[in-house]
Amino acid sequence: MSIVGGVVIFTITWMLVLFTVLPWGVKPQSEDEGEIEPGTVESAPSNPRIWTKFAMTTVITTLLFIIVWTIVDLDLFDIRAYFQDL
Repeated sequence: MSIVGGVVIFTITWMLVLFTVLPWGVKPQSEDEGEIEPGTVESAPSNPRIWTKFAMTTVITTLLFIIVWTIVDLDLFDIRAYFQDL
């Protein structure tokens, strides 16, 4: 796998994992004991913890990328040969 290919796979995987992780632990302001901040809707998250979610996304993506890189590096699955047979 080339460096550019690795960066592309990591970036796409990171974005997909981020959209999966974003709803984890979200609590709307209407369910929180505090007041609703002016200018926001009741369903806006009270504490989104975005940096924690970025960190979780990076860890999960790194683990997935290591798995994909290992599969490609050890030639456990040759995608080019798979599509040539079709």
